[in-house]
Amino acid sequence: MAELPTLAGHPLKHILEAALLAADGPLTQAQLASLFTDEERPSNTQLGQALEAIAEDCADRGVELKEVASGFRIQTKAGLHDWVARLWTEKPQRYSRAMLETLSLIAYRQPITRGEIESVRGVSLSSNIIRSLQEREWIRIVGHRDVPGKPALFGTTKALLDYFNLKSLDQLPTLSEIKDMESLEPELALDPDNEAAAEKPQATAAEDPDRDPEAAVAEFDADADDEDLDQAFAQLDRALVEADHIDIGAEAPAADAGIDPDSAQGDLMAAGADDAVDEDKAANPSQAVDPS
Repeated sequence: MAELPTLAGHPLKHILEAALLAADGPLTQAQLASLFTDEERPSNTQLGQALEAIAEDCADRGVELKEVASGFRIQTKAGLHDWVARLWTEKPQRYSRAMLETLSLIAYRQPITRGEIESVRGVSLSSNIIRSLQEREWIRIVGHRDVPGKPALFGTTKALLDYFNLKSLDQLPTLSEIKDMESLEPELALDPDNEAAAEKPQATAAEDPDRDPEAAVAEFDADADDEDLDQAFAQLDRALVEADHIDIGAEAPAADAGIDPDSAQGDLMAAGADDAVDEDKAANPSQAVDPS
């Protein structure tokens, strides 16, 4: 590597390094060249060599020189994120699965219309998702499709590539490399065993007549707690007490008991019912009704 020029006693790479650290965002090689006057401006080759020297110097440091879509920037190394992130108290923003799916479709199939996104995802696309992506300057309208309605065509921006540390769309992983999409959002994954158990109703005795009654009782005992059992027994006791006060023979006609009223057994039951009514009237004369 040729010796780099020195300007006013400062090596060229020091000047570029200071500019990259002071800048609010990435700087292109043309922007770096604009820092110098016409008389002292280094050539593009010298600028490139100075940037390479900076990258080599950062090899053993906690920062690195990274070229992204918008230019060059000095940033912390990804492996130090856990410690550097503690400087900020706010939690990193999380993105919904719908937003990530929409962003992926725009990145891989751009230019693409809203209707085409909805067709691939199978659901309607919320306007809030498009607006949020546009506010972050991750997507933009690159044109309109020449069909009735002139739908807008969406494409990605350099800001998106900068955010994901990419220089160009060619650095996106190919679809064949994405093997486990669920790992992108592990908190959305459901336990297949629990999900299947929740969807499959348990068979009852009526639905499964061959089911072992003892097994059913054992399952009931395992699921029910003491409070539920106490309530069940209390309801059973009340039902038995109420049943003791019901005179089934006096109130139920012979036909309801499954006996032919014209048979001898039916005549006996009818006579017994009449005798019971006469005894009741004799015991309670005030309740007798005057036939007139």
